[in-house]
Amino acid sequence: MSAPAPPLSQAATKTYAVSGDLRGPTSLRGYDPELPFATESANRAPVQLAPGQDEDDPEGRILNFENVTEPQPLRGTRGGTIASNHDVELEKLHPDSFAPPTTDHGAVKQAEWPLGLSHVKLGLERAGWSRQQNINVLPSATEMAGVNMRLEAGGYRELHCKSRHWALMLNGSARIQAMNVDGQTFIDDVTKGDVWFFPSGVPHSIQGLENGTEFLLVFDDGEFSEDSTFLVSETFALNPKEVLTKNFQLPERAFDDIPEGELFIFPGTEAPEDIKKQNVTGPAGIIPNKESYSYHWSLQKPIKAPGGTVKILDSNTFPIAENFAAALVTIKPGAIREIHWHPDSDEWSYFLSGTARLTIYAAQGNSRTFDFRTGDVGYIPKSQTHYIENTGTEDVIVLEVLQAKRFTDFSVGQWLALTPPQVVQDTLHLSDESISQLSKDKPFIVDGPIPE
Repeated sequence: MSAPAPPLSQAATKTYAVSGDLRGPTSLRGYDPELPFATESANRAPVQLAPGQDEDDPEGRILNFENVTEPQPLRGTRGGTIASNHDVELEKLHPDSFAPPTTDHGAVKQAEWPLGLSHVKLGLERAGWSRQQNINVLPSATEMAGVNMRLEAGGYRELHCKSRHWALMLNGSARIQAMNVDGQTFIDDVTKGDVWFFPSGVPHSIQGLENGTEFLLVFDDGEFSEDSTFLVSETFALNPKEVLTKNFQLPERAFDDIPEGELFIFPGTEAPEDIKKQNVTGPAGIIPNKESYSYHWSLQKPIKAPGGTVKILDSNTFPIAENFAAALVTIKPGAIREIHWHPDSDEWSYFLSGTARLTIYAAQGNSRTFDFRTGDVGYIPKSQTHYIENTGTEDVIVLEVLQAKRFTDFSVGQWLALTPPQVVQDTLHLSDESISQLSKDKPFIVDGPIPE
């Protein structure tokens, strides 16, 4: 048994305060020829450049810093070297911000947020987690917000309700359950590539099945936060037991073991394989098919386009999600999601795979190029033109979400092709031959090789 600690009065005195004046003398202010002057040079020895970086490039070619030890913000004769410590790895990931193409001009609001930088909210007992993007981290995203959530096998996102939201399954499988205002019930199993939608205020739960699950939620409010969700655990914990007893006509002891606060994400009994065992219905029955909260988008075959594939989901086929429209776009290496704009809605995007660049033209001479990779969120305001170019060696898969009944966009190429050639020629000085090559159909995706 160790000896008892000495009383505090006998303990050795420790000094925690810093001695001396933290501020310097007033004699250091302003010019004084007597003060020593450091002569350390900020000049740099010749630096390593990326291929094409030493050229004045009006075409705005892609710079690849992957094999450059210490990249520099240079484009031909513009820019200069860095003379201080800097985050080399981050700069390599964003070449079009670090050494922007000469076509960038003016000011465009930040349009990119990596979910890897979002604060993660941890569930109980390793049952899962969530992280979010909202206006706090991406101020330009005023109309939509996103949440990425993971549930391990048997893990629950507890019974709750919140603002309306659209969800895409990223991996695994889950069981979703809900009830509408008429007391009709809904239950379904969803897997990778499937979609669900819950209207505002509809109470529901989500449970990871035997393989666990991860999914993406998109909300119609840029200020949405997972911390503002209404939870059944708090509904019980924050009401007097006497009230619970009267309300549910149960003895007070029935509520002895209710949680003391939110559960949020927690482990539970794994769901039975047979979904019919959990199909609880009341006098109102089940929710009719036309009002179904799920859509098995994974089974919809995409349409092939030059350089990739596209498939669309909107209220035409998923009517309950009356103000959510989405496209899932695959872009092959070197190909481009054509220059376009959305007339009716901002665009919230999520990059499921690959690396890409995107230039936003915001009118009045303002444009800016951004670099995206797997796990990034993008946000483009309504009517601002943009493209998505695959700059890597693997497919880019990107989800585009609109707040609209129909998924619509205007193709710049189709617009020009369906405009009288003389108007196009007088405006853009394109030749008759070039104008004749423009497609009168909307290509969505344009293949990579550039014709001679």
